[in-house]
Amino acid sequence: MNEGCHSTSTLATARAPTIATQPIIILFDGVCNLCSGMVRFVIARDPHARCRFAALQSEAARAACAKVGYELPAFDTPSTIVVIEGGRALERSDAALAIARRMSSPWPMFGVFRVLPRGLRDALYRFVARNRYRWFGRAEACMVPRAELQERFLD
Repeated sequence: MNEGCHSTSTLATARAPTIATQPIIILFDGVCNLCSGMVRFVIARDPHARCRFAALQSEAARAACAKVGYELPAFDTPSTIVVIEGGRALERSDAALAIARRMSSPWPMFGVFRVLPRGLRDALYRFVARNRYRWFGRAEACMVPRAELQERFLD
């Protein structure tokens, strides 16, 4: 055996957690049907339960944002999803891409869209956000999770 070569069985190979394996908090518009549908979609594709959720309208969302120094804007209608990841807050398309990284295949592949300028990605995001109530409707009250999913929600 060459002096510079080692068998992988003889070396301890500890893997540091990647950003995609760290837990995140997803803050969403609790009365938006599209947003509530997105939460159900993510839960079904998050086999390791790395995502936690809270409605943007909740005190839990304000507390989560305060922990990372992000101030939720005063709003009647939230205009963005917020992801709390690694001690920082992400909005709009950055938040959506952070969510996709945590889902089962093929969704992490959407990360290729990071090569597009944020302004372009966010313009598309804002277009959908502006029209989401018209296209998907609005609930009278925030989504209430099923009992078996309650532990995934902050409030």
